[in-house]
Amino acid sequence: MILPIVAYGDPVLRKVAKEIPENYPKLNDLLDNMWETMYNASGVGLAAPQIGLPVRLFLVDTTPFANDEELSPEEQKQLNGFKKTFINAYITEERGEEWAFNEGCLSIPDVREDVKRKDTLTITYFDENFKEHTETYNGLLARVIQHEYDHIEGILFTDKLSPLKKRMIKGRLNNISKGKINVDYRMRFPNMKKGR
Repeated sequence: MILPIVAYGDPVLRKVAKEIPENYPKLNDLLDNMWETMYNASGVGLAAPQIGLPVRLFLVDTTPFANDEELSPEEQKQLNGFKKTFINAYITEERGEEWAFNEGCLSIPDVREDVKRKDTLTITYFDENFKEHTETYNGLLARVIQHEYDHIEGILFTDKLSPLKKRMIKGRLNNISKGKINVDYRMRFPNMKKGR
């Protein structure tokens, strides 16, 4: 089932998400719905707060980035078919050079800005079967994970912009929170009761 994506301005996007237990009700249904919602909106990642649930859960599928001709063959191979569920994730280390990349967000449509993030991260998480993993990622893969991880920490990519950039996009962000935007996927706006 395709769920509405929560728009910028909704308080759920600012909450530090809570861990979920292994017996979380209807977890498989929730995951199926999140994958369907993400693909319907042409996203490469989706976090539970973006569908209104303040829990530590996000999905990543970087396959669409694998066709980027500006990437090296090694990077393309790393991104192609990378599809994972991250439950109760914690980044334990971020290191390396900071680099800028143009980011967007399904909760903040039509706003894209360069964001600096460290190149490499180590993350501990549980997969959909509640098997624990500790893994290290770098480059674009790390960036997508960092972006989704921020969502479960109540952080948006726009928080990482300079004060000047924030002022420049303030009007656009206000319009998004009021539902004054055209998108081709379902959204739920803070001042509206039902998604469209």
